[in-house]
Amino acid sequence: MNLARLDLNLVVALRALLEERNVTRAGERVGISQPAMSAALARLRRHFDDDLLARVGGHYELTALGQVLLDRTATTCDLLERLFASQADFDPATESREFTLLASDYAVAVFGTELARVVHEEAPGIRLRFTQTPTTVTDDPAALLSASDGLFMPHGVISDFPATDLYDDRWVYFVADDHPEVRDSITHEDLARLPWVTYQRTYDAPAVRQLGMLGIEPRVEVSVDSFQLLPPMIVGTRRVGLIQERLARRFAAHSAIRILEPPYEAVPLREALWWHPVHTHDAAHIWLRETAVRVAGVLRG
Repeated sequence: MNLARLDLNLVVALRALLEERNVTRAGERVGISQPAMSAALARLRRHFDDDLLARVGGHYELTALGQVLLDRTATTCDLLERLFASQADFDPATESREFTLLASDYAVAVFGTELARVVHEEAPGIRLRFTQTPTTVTDDPAALLSASDGLFMPHGVISDFPATDLYDDRWVYFVADDHPEVRDSITHEDLARLPWVTYQRTYDAPAVRQLGMLGIEPRVEVSVDSFQLLPPMIVGTRRVGLIQERLARRFAAHSAIRILEPPYEAVPLREALWWHPVHTHDAAHIWLRETAVRVAGVLRG
């Protein structure tokens, strides 16, 4: 496909048509007349050799290809907006903009809070928006990264994208402080027979894969979508859970839980900041990444 021969304005028109499913409303949305939008639809139909919008009764519905293009055009528009918003110079003390960062609640609690504090002190016009990473992160990470400014995630889940390492952590087990069967240590047999509370997403995939390699199949009794909900689900029960040590230590100070070493050498956990290559040379993103690395250095210390 020769991009030089394409009219990128059609991308904007395509998104409006697919989302509005109405030529008049799509024209109003992008600020062009109804005849101009009809002409754009005709060009798009010729390009894709597909109707894209098919009239059904008194309204339009997306064709199969139109449905496929619906998500792709949204991602493409987001990427183009970020591409053309790139800056050669960036002064954090005077700039005003928002960074969207994908992260688990663990990453926000352990790292994001300190990052936000530093940004607050050094860049008063900068806003950080932390968004929970979707469970589909491994399906199309390129699309996910193109629509955000960065992703906080450990190594071992995605690859082939630029990243900078931030800090290390460890996986530990924890049980209720008054657990009737587990005291100072936990065994392979305990992990196999006790009920579990688990984090339902995929970020701990390497740790879970390791359990399978050791022949341990967790008997999951409760699954939650927040690492910080794990300790409350442990207290007063026979359950066992797997959690990051940095987060567990925060709860151990005021929750009735006990932290236990794994009965095997657990896989390491190295948190990193990942981004789409389109951001690599953008001055604002360079500042964001350098700030994150600086904050991580304090955290490691």
